[in-house]
Amino acid sequence: MDTWLLAALLGLGLAAATGLRTFLPLLMLSAAVHFELFGITLGESMQWVGSTGALIALGIATVTEVLADLIPLVDNALSMVGTVTRPVAGAIATWAALSDLDPTWAAIAGIVIGAPTALAVSTTQTGVRAASTATTAGLGNPVLSVLDSAVSFVTSLIALVLPLLVIPVLALFGWLGYRGFRRLRRPRGVRAA
Repeated sequence: MDTWLLAALLGLGLAAATGLRTFLPLLMLSAAVHFELFGITLGESMQWVGSTGALIALGIATVTEVLADLIPLVDNALSMVGTVTRPVAGAIATWAALSDLDPTWAAIAGIVIGAPTALAVSTTQTGVRAASTATTAGLGNPVLSVLDSAVSFVTSLIALVLPLLVIPVLALFGWLGYRGFRRLRRPRGVRAA
């Protein structure tokens, strides 16, 4: 990355995407570095992310996570485990994105920016998944799973290709989340103004 701002936006976008899928954004970052796509380079301390071994391991982990998340009840367990693993993945993604800068500051940014961003998205996803399980007996969860994978993929792709769009995309997600929350909190039979 040429500037710290683009690197920070890349890290923020990937961290948000890890809030939905732990491994997919890291796999996309690994592929971008490994195949030298989009001009993304990592600092020496995070070069392992683009290694063949990391690419294979992240590929297997991604396929396993995406397929397991399609199974009702297993998806809820993954969401609970994700409350811990997704912030870690968000911290790693942000750290890697900023690793061309001072490695110490990159690690701190990963912890301060990446982990809370992923945790916020993951917590929201876990709540939505619990509500879906309660209202549809888990039958709606595979649809949400596909949606989570698609949104994680698109968010990661935007972060990798057009990092300047990360803020508007995250603002849109926040607005949609706020609208959804208001809709759930509104008493039945009351129309929105």
